[in-house]
Amino acid sequence: METVEKPLVISCGILRKEIEQLLENGEIDATVHFLSETLHNDYNRLDRALDGTIKKHLKKSPKGIVVVYGDVCLGFNGEMKQLIDKHDVVKVDALNCIDCLLGGKGKLLEMDPDHKYLFLNPAFIQFAEKIKGNTKEMTREMFSMLDGIVLLDAMGNLDDYQSKIDEIADHTGLPILKRKNIGLEGLKNGLLEALGRNQKKCSANR
Repeated sequence: METVEKPLVISCGILRKEIEQLLENGEIDATVHFLSETLHNDYNRLDRALDGTIKKHLKKSPKGIVVVYGDVCLGFNGEMKQLIDKHDVVKVDALNCIDCLLGGKGKLLEMDPDHKYLFLNPAFIQFAEKIKGNTKEMTREMFSMLDGIVLLDAMGNLDDYQSKIDEIADHTGLPILKRKNIGLEGLKNGLLEALGRNQKKCSANR
């Protein structure tokens, strides 16, 4: 059985490009396994996939496992915590993938305490295109409880997606409220904090 000599990060694929950039820059040092972002469409599918992936890699990951998913990615009744506790692995301190990008620790709630914004970065732009209703009217009804769109640019490439952003705004009927150039610092800090907790945990278990 091949062992992994670095900590293993199991992450939602929606953060793939940002995490790969951090790896390329040498800002984090880990082996990373991405799960499909389409699993977010079904709590049960994501639970099975994440549970199975952790089980598969536990014995061959002596440097520990860090899970990059949010507290509510499996539901709002502590389901993610139960899964993490079950396998005794470390998870980033974040509510969801957007919170991961912002640095975690609930920074999303500081920006959007009433859950009134649709946040878009390149990965979420592609994801949002898959959850449209059959008609513009259906899509606008789906998003009618929101006030507008907040754009998040972590990699300086959001302008490349302007036509898709305009299309999403048109289909949802939501105005673009603001754009935040957040960079990769928040995601990096959240990952480094979790990797640090993982290292302490592995050292204590020796």
